[in-house]
Amino acid sequence: MMKPARTSRMILPALLVGTALAVGTVGAPERVYAQGPDSVADLASGLLGAVVNISTSQSVADEGEGPLPQVPEGSPFQELFEDFYRNREGAEPNSKVNSLGSGFVIDPTGFIVTNNHVIENADDIEVIFSDGSKLKAKLIGTDTKTDLSVLKVEPPQPLTSVKFGDSKKMRIGDWVMAIGNPFGLGGSVTVGIISASGRNINAGPYDNFIQTDAAINKGNSGGPLFNMNGEVIGINTAIISPSGGSIGIGFAVPTELAENIVNQLIEFGETRRGWLGVRIQPVSDEVAESMKIGRARGALISGVVEGGPVANGPIQVGDIVTSFNGRAIAETRDLTRIVAESPIGEPLDVVILRDGKEQTVKVTLGRLEDDEVASNETDPETVVEPGEEGTAPEDQDGDTPSDDPQAGEEAPQAEEAPGDAPGAEDQAQQAAPVTEGLIGVELSELDDAKRQSFSIAEGVEGVLITRVLPGSKAEGKGLKVGEVIVEVAQEFMKTPQQVAQKLTSIKGEGRRSGYLMIADSDGNLRLVAVPLE
Repeated sequence: MMKPARTSRMILPALLVGTALAVGTVGAPERVYAQGPDSVADLASGLLGAVVNISTSQSVADEGEGPLPQVPEGSPFQELFEDFYRNREGAEPNSKVNSLGSGFVIDPTGFIVTNNHVIENADDIEVIFSDGSKLKAKLIGTDTKTDLSVLKVEPPQPLTSVKFGDSKKMRIGDWVMAIGNPFGLGGSVTVGIISASGRNINAGPYDNFIQTDAAINKGNSGGPLFNMNGEVIGINTAIISPSGGSIGIGFAVPTELAENIVNQLIEFGETRRGWLGVRIQPVSDEVAESMKIGRARGALISGVVEGGPVANGPIQVGDIVTSFNGRAIAETRDLTRIVAESPIGEPLDVVILRDGKEQTVKVTLGRLEDDEVASNETDPETVVEPGEEGTAPEDQDGDTPSDDPQAGEEAPQAEEAPGDAPGAEDQAQQAAPVTEGLIGVELSELDDAKRQSFSIAEGVEGVLITRVLPGSKAEGKGLKVGEVIVEVAQEFMKTPQQVAQKLTSIKGEGRRSGYLMIADSDGNLRLVAVPLE
């Protein structure tokens, strides 16, 4: 028995280009033209001449020849090996490593912006223009913290250049265009939108990246990201890429950060950043509630650097900075970046929350020196320059940007105090008030014997923690044996009884957490909100 043939079906496209179908209408079909997005050809043609390829070379020492092979005397290969290794002895000891990146001309006289990682450690830098001409470049200045560098070439005639635009005016969803040198292919144009702004990718202490889905690949580093007016609003720097190619997540340094850095590098050959000289930490929900400031916001001052710009006021430990020089501070890294960008030696307005009340004070910034930055790498609270937690994406050369741990991260927990040191355990066993009903610590007055036993610095005053009960609220907040409770609810503590009474008092007021200032053995401070419920 034969099966009936299946009826074939043809799926018609939703739109037939060039033909309009109208049910029940007879007549000549109307023409319908497909339309794509507006062309960027005119815009790109005027910008390609200002975008350059950057070629660098670097001498790399050979690892060494290694042991010579042992060839039996009289072997037919003896003469061959001897000739080979004799020739190697006269070879150059170093080899050359080449790399390619992008850049763009910002001044007709020959100033060029690129990424630091494009030209870092280069012995020779060559700039290749869109017409194929080449010029040797000199490094004017570099800033590793923002991964920006400025080069200078000496052109025979004025160069085509581009201008910086205002990245602050760009919105998520705005169209942008990237031009660069992906994989060494030469000038390439890609278009996308701004996917996000203010991204922290843990590439440096001043992260504030623009995220875009315009295709950015290896070799685009240092190239410009344009708005639709042909202005540079970002410098393409990094990508997230498991495969090494674009997956639509690229990052650019915004011009609101880059322009000032570039101008300083051209004028001084270095950056000149502001320095406030404070230690900061995030404002947690618990701290915000205990300080009665409503929602968590701003940057909490956990310490003031001795000899710093505000060592003698007007900013104090426990203040929360909510605005600096007219710019809002939502979190710690905002304060870091804004302080660095603010003018040095001029009175600036700072809005703080103190005792739950808002007030405005004047501060004058000092200059952030190199030695201060260096000391900050070992003491991550010396100055206002935080790095943040996060997964660092690969940069254009496939490397992972390194962390730059600096102040502004949550203040680090103190090292385990010498509770296990000889004599320390005996000290802890002495009778001491137990506040386990509140936060779960045993406390003792800080006398000379205990100061010596726990190696506590002379300038540290308060009440000593001699035991932290396992599983307690204090343990959950990182309090450790050998640390000192300096203040509770902004009131200085002298005795264990004062601590217990103050915690009991604020719990009776209905507060859900106690606001403690804690010092480690060296005197480094941090502020902690310990639950009381």
